[in-house]
Amino acid sequence: MRSRCFAGVLVTVAVVLLAAGCRTSSSGAPAGGARSTASPTPSGYGTRFLAVDECSSFGTASFTEVPCTGERAAARVIARYDGAVADGPPCPATTDFVLHIGSDRAGGGTIPQGYACMRDLEPPHPGDPGGGGGPRTIVGDCVYGSGHGQVRETACDGSGRRQPQYRVVRAVASRDGCPAATDLYVQLGGEHPVGCARRL
Repeated sequence: MRSRCFAGVLVTVAVVLLAAGCRTSSSGAPAGGARSTASPTPSGYGTRFLAVDECSSFGTASFTEVPCTGERAAARVIARYDGAVADGPPCPATTDFVLHIGSDRAGGGTIPQGYACMRDLEPPHPGDPGGGGGPRTIVGDCVYGSGHGQVRETACDGSGRRQPQYRVVRAVASRDGCPAATDLYVQLGGEHPVGCARRL
């Protein structure tokens, strides 16, 4: 968590409550929006570990690259970037989770630090609007107050651990672009960094 004034540096998926001024911001993604480091064991399925359109399996501590047609395949890479998440482009809006890939020695070489934006092969998709997860908060997502001026995502259909209190209905360039009936401002990042949310 980082304390930021809304008018200052934008922190992706941070939120600021209406009329609350500067508050502590937090990620809108629930635990699981970013997963553990992927195993850097080369698989032979491509020249780059977990390149776009390659698939991973799920594990308890690591993820491995597997054939997308295999029974162990669980998610597909929809975007892949080098470097740290904080320094690189954001994942696509409907990313289900992010795999952090660390530099590690494998088979005499190294795999550069990077991150893979993943989409589950089968539903449910937490990164979809209203799905209750994913690394980004987008239009159509629902949130609830988690205390100290912070909110977190939850499923709009009420199937999550917490009931939704607000829904993001529009993304705009600045607060004055939100409808007058806006109850909550959600910091989204990107070209339209302000989310206008209505109380449910």
